[in-house]
Amino acid sequence: MPTIPTTLRRLTAGALGLCAAVAVPLTAGPADALTLEERRALDLSEYKVTDPGASYFDVAERRALLDRTRNPMLLQIAQDLKTGPSCAQLLALPPLDHRIRIPGFYPQPDAWRVAAQPLFQFEDSVTELAGSYVASGDPYYAECLVTFLDKWAQADALMDFHYTIAEPQAWYSTESMIFAAALAYSVVRNEVEGMHDATERVDAWMRRLAKKHSAIPGEHPSCCNNHFYRRALYAAMVGVMSEDDELFRFGVSAIYSALHDMTDEGAMPLEMQRGRRAMHYQNYALLYLIPIMQIVERQGYDVFEMTVNGNSIHDAVRFAINVIEDPNRLGDLAPTDQYKGFLLDDQYFAWMEIYLSRFDNAKLSEFIRYQRPVYNRSAGGYVTLYFMDPDAQIQTVARDKRKTLVTEGEEAW
Repeated sequence: MPTIPTTLRRLTAGALGLCAAVAVPLTAGPADALTLEERRALDLSEYKVTDPGASYFDVAERRALLDRTRNPMLLQIAQDLKTGPSCAQLLALPPLDHRIRIPGFYPQPDAWRVAAQPLFQFEDSVTELAGSYVASGDPYYAECLVTFLDKWAQADALMDFHYTIAEPQAWYSTESMIFAAALAYSVVRNEVEGMHDATERVDAWMRRLAKKHSAIPGEHPSCCNNHFYRRALYAAMVGVMSEDDELFRFGVSAIYSALHDMTDEGAMPLEMQRGRRAMHYQNYALLYLIPIMQIVERQGYDVFEMTVNGNSIHDAVRFAINVIEDPNRLGDLAPTDQYKGFLLDDQYFAWMEIYLSRFDNAKLSEFIRYQRPVYNRSAGGYVTLYFMDPDAQIQTVARDKRKTLVTEGEEAW
């Protein structure tokens, strides 16, 4: 079972910003967040890409299951996806090859939504194509996805994003575009024939983009909180496909960092700092950490059982569902009057489908019944289709019942 080293050894230079051969003592403890320098000094040399063809789930195995299932929910999702989007229409979308500037979400939510629409359209497009391929097996959708990404690769799209300390939103927003593309592409990359030149261009573009984007460490706390996990998600997946151990280890470093920082209860301190949104951001962090762990597990590393200072990801999962059930369990970590609007939006619970495909958890199983089918346009796509056990649930629950999870009068609804 992997544990964090008591001393840290600096690695080779690159995306992690590591340099050679100095041992650094680590002052570990639940209250001590892993610093950027300590994270850069982690010796993760044991983690190497072992299967560059592995997606974040076994595509062939899942397609075989979907071919034989009689589960009504899975059959309905698949049926809806089999008639997928028009490739010609998607190829008409212009690549974002210009300077990308996005206003901040919290100060200007309406302006942010308008500016972010082309980004959302990209994410939905690549994710729908991957889902349509899984549901139908039709190579049309796999080939279209590769062609679509190749067009963006040839335009060197997304490379010119505006970033300053005061204006980081374009950097934030392109995080999800990169991992949406990487996850979707991983589903079809080995399923297409006669597209070697296109896949080489896409591989190279995604690798360049991941390295440029992740080279910005960010200011505190975005250097080290859920935004770091978002960058680590694309790094892990792109690292696998491009056989880039450095990017892959960037993904692994997020797991070490999160477990190191965690309290004994499983809370993530940097997410607890969000006050009335602490519950939301604890869950939000898991939305990215669990897929990273899934990607790393698929490379043969048992990271779901990794412990750091006695903490495991299972502690964070238990804490998340416990405080969703009863915000009073936050104790002194955050106000108990928590924002609950996110409980009405299934996208935030994509991680639960992945986790439940590996582990039994009665509370998660009951909670997600009211969310299915779960779709996240960037962090996993059609996760119910890809991960749900056919015996887990056969019918959707009326969406109105989600409101029982939210106290009457909550601002979000």
